[in-house]
Amino acid sequence: MFEQLQNRLESVVKTLKGHGKITEDNVSEASRQIRRALLEADVNFKVARDFVNHIQKKATGEKVIKSVSPGQQFIKILNDELTEFLGGESVEIKFNKNGPTKIVMAGLQGAGKTTTVAKLACFLKNKHRKNPIVIAADLQRPGAINQLKVMADNAKVDFYGEKTEEVLTVVDNGLKYAKDNNNDVIIVDTAGRLHVDNELMKELKKIISLTNPSEILYVADGMTGQDAVNSSKAFNNQIDISGIVLTKMDGDSRGGAALSIRKVTGKSIKFIGNGENVEGLDIFHPNRLANRILGMGDVISLVEKAQEVIDNDEAEKLAKKMVSKEFNFVDFQQQMKQIQKMGPVSDLMKMMPGMNKLSSINVNEKQFIWINAMISSMTKQEKLDPKIINGSRRKRIAKGSGRSLFEINQLLKQFFQMKKMMAGFSKKRFKGLPFNL
Repeated sequence: MFEQLQNRLESVVKTLKGHGKITEDNVSEASRQIRRALLEADVNFKVARDFVNHIQKKATGEKVIKSVSPGQQFIKILNDELTEFLGGESVEIKFNKNGPTKIVMAGLQGAGKTTTVAKLACFLKNKHRKNPIVIAADLQRPGAINQLKVMADNAKVDFYGEKTEEVLTVVDNGLKYAKDNNNDVIIVDTAGRLHVDNELMKELKKIISLTNPSEILYVADGMTGQDAVNSSKAFNNQIDISGIVLTKMDGDSRGGAALSIRKVTGKSIKFIGNGENVEGLDIFHPNRLANRILGMGDVISLVEKAQEVIDNDEAEKLAKKMVSKEFNFVDFQQQMKQIQKMGPVSDLMKMMPGMNKLSSINVNEKQFIWINAMISSMTKQEKLDPKIINGSRRKRIAKGSGRSLFEINQLLKQFFQMKKMMAGFSKKRFKGLPFNL
């Protein structure tokens, strides 16, 4: 998402950098281009207009006009304004100090609500050490109960559901079960519709009245653009939602919903969902998303992902081996596994500053599978001492892995080049690392 918007805004900033100073004329032209870029990204018209007005007002200030680096000044203004429009600061779940925290999930059918219920439970279990339970109160969609049960099992969280046509009975019994089971977070999945209607709202209001939730989260499909904005506004007018979860943000969304929904509803976007995996839910950080939109990357999120999945002790051992000429294919295979735990490489690259400019680079995720197959086809001795891999051994590895001899030769060549480069680093270059070499 946001690739189109990134390219357009980057073009605007580049144009301003070519001027000696920022004037009302070039700010006006830049504002016109920004407005067009926002509208093309499916940002709400009124939101785009307000955003551009704020930019113009700040950019034509005396301090900016006299600046010797207008491009940098304008980037900062744009970044600050994007961050503010996206909510300013990240907002998480409000936990109840007395008794369990109850969360009701609402949204239209097809937005990914049931999946998000399981993801949220998994997130609260792993990040906040909570003991959540999910209640299957979507009795309208066939398969919703089974889907939530399967996902709850995958997330290793408690589940409650029963076959009945009385939704309030399910919720009430689920609350009693959660109390007996000592669950400190209760997440209720509710039914959706293809559009906002009276029956949907009546059922939701009854569930809300019964549960008295700490949070009412609206699940919005980021792929639907303005439809997500309009429906979230309609839900908010009826049930006063406390926050929003944007789903499917790893797809081909132009990003307009993310930029519009908070401004239109006045409520914070709390989480962003990616993919179908139960761990695919992230806290929504307005400043980090603003950085990514402007092509500055998101290094903080990248580091956090690494900290979550990479074993520090193992990383230290690998680092020591790499600079002491002991690094081998066993270590290399272990390193690949840790990188893969962080998620798709294409997603990781988007978090790196400037990587949006390298759109021509095609990251083939299958490359990891192929490399792993080639290394797995080596004997233990070959993995530990790759120098012994001669021509006949290479042919055997190629046959065993189903890859070409050319690919085997490339892997070995790149491995030895990397090993030579890393071994050439002096201890001084590693000064500041949390271990001694």
